[in-house]
Amino acid sequence: MKDQLYIYYDEEGDFLEINLGEYAEGYFKNLGKGIFERIDKKTGKITGIAIHSFKQKTKDLKDLKIELPFKIQPIA
Repeated sequence: MKDQLYIYYDEEGDFLEINLGEYAEGYFKNLGKGIFERIDKKTGKITGIAIHSFKQKTKDLKDLKIELPFKIQPIA
């Protein structure tokens, strides 16, 4: 489904990936410091983000709150 948000977390690798819509063939663009954009190979649009060492990066936060539902607007 096009407007669904997919969240994947690999605890062993401490890797979080958030993607808008179903996965399409693509690649990651490294933004630095373990943060990546997921780019759709066919359209060139950003379809998600990924964070390596997510737990490590958020360990000092007392609370990590996300209010649902929320919308993500893809970059046109």
